[in-house]
Amino acid sequence: MSKDSIQSHIGTIAYFEGIAEDELAYITEHSLLRTFSVGEMIFFEGEPAAGLWIVEEGMAKVFKLNPDGGEHILHLSGPGKTFNDVGALDGGNNPANAAALSPEVRVWLIPSDVLTYVLTHNARVALNVIRLLAVRVRSLVGQIEDLALYSVMVRLARFLLKQAEDPTLSGPGVTRTAIAAHINTTPQTISNVLRSLEEAGALQFDRHRIMIVDERLLRTLAML
Repeated sequence: MSKDSIQSHIGTIAYFEGIAEDELAYITEHSLLRTFSVGEMIFFEGEPAAGLWIVEEGMAKVFKLNPDGGEHILHLSGPGKTFNDVGALDGGNNPANAAALSPEVRVWLIPSDVLTYVLTHNARVALNVIRLLAVRVRSLVGQIEDLALYSVMVRLARFLLKQAEDPTLSGPGVTRTAIAAHINTTPQTISNVLRSLEEAGALQFDRHRIMIVDERLLRTLAML
């Protein structure tokens, strides 16, 4: 993708709504394109944060590992989404790991100092960042609530509804294994619950694609 193309791409991201043309040009001039294959690490937890990452193509996962090596996916980032916001903004280390989830992931890195420069010169962009970080916090609180209070069926139903609302959460990388790591269960349990949801009439399968056929029923099962 050319610098002109990435400038247009970045200009559509919620972080940068209201950005001045010269600031947008400054960001794109200093942004770096990186390409990763499935399973390849983008960065490791504990390393100094390089900056803010923006997905151009594919799917990336941000995850933590438990002492036994088990993986828990904190969130999935598809095209147009950002990740490692906290590390980019506080100047600290990466709070989690990130890796490519789909066969090819193209991501742009905005270095932390470049992002800081724009935030100190544009109050509207700074306000965008505050609002989007608040959305992330609410999402994490909701995720913790789901894990602590609800069954796998409820958690899976909620994930599927969210996936339907946000097309960037769909793609070849969102496998049953990835879903299991996101909602803290096993792939076999995911398969069993999906079968139950199909038998209940909420879902249908088209090859490997999961289709919601009764959203109202699925919302009921999701306790929404």
